[in-house]
Amino acid sequence: MNSPQPASDLSGKVALVTGAGSGIGRSTCLRLHEAGAAVMCADINADGAKTTEQSILDDGGQAASLRLDVTDEGAVEKSLQQTLDALGGFDVLFNNAGIGDVDYGRTLEVNLNGVYYGLRYGAELLAQRGGGSIINTASIAGLQGLVTPLPMGPGIVEGGGVAYIASKHAVVGMTRQYAIAYGERGVRVNAVAPGYIETPMTEMIQDGSVIQEGYESLHPMGRLGQPDEIANAVVFLASDRSSFITGVTLPVDGGYSAR
Repeated sequence: MNSPQPASDLSGKVALVTGAGSGIGRSTCLRLHEAGAAVMCADINADGAKTTEQSILDDGGQAASLRLDVTDEGAVEKSLQQTLDALGGFDVLFNNAGIGDVDYGRTLEVNLNGVYYGLRYGAELLAQRGGGSIINTASIAGLQGLVTPLPMGPGIVEGGGVAYIASKHAVVGMTRQYAIAYGERGVRVNAVAPGYIETPMTEMIQDGSVIQEGYESLHPMGRLGQPDEIANAVVFLASDRSSFITGVTLPVDGGYSAR
């Protein structure tokens, strides 16, 4: 009788994760390690990236870290070679770094351009190396208009609010287009669309008050999501278990987008 295989085997693979210093990024780095991958942990917060790296090393895995500002196109391109040099390969890219900022331009720089630079250079390098998988972090805000349990003030359609929604819609579109462009060259490109997840970005609504209850009620499952629940979806999309899936944005949102 054959022994059961792990849910997503990434043994011998090398992954680069942006936004690896906390939240979804850190959880995904740990899940990628558990699936057998070596992980380059990249974040603008170098200390956070180093902490994630150390967690993997302490568990007997292979990892490295670097400080990366994803708005710096040259730095994003360089990070791919740094991954190759440090870990000996490059098979998976998780374009995860993102912000929820009040500034319109800064939000677009990180959430849109940062993902674009990863796609532009990552897809081509993976194709040259025989293929691989790219996963982008979109959002439920990239699939539909965003609603909140709070009164809809002007902030949601001004500044960083509307930029966040626009940038995440753009991530969905870029995911589809790169999947089409690189499908025949062995590169699969997908995205995850988280609902409201308990991360540092949503710390302001994790106060146990009626506000948190309101956000929880937006999800038919009646709760906020956990970073590991997004990480598990990313690892699946990175692995050969999803070998015929490309161009998809997968909601991981407790039913938010089903309403």
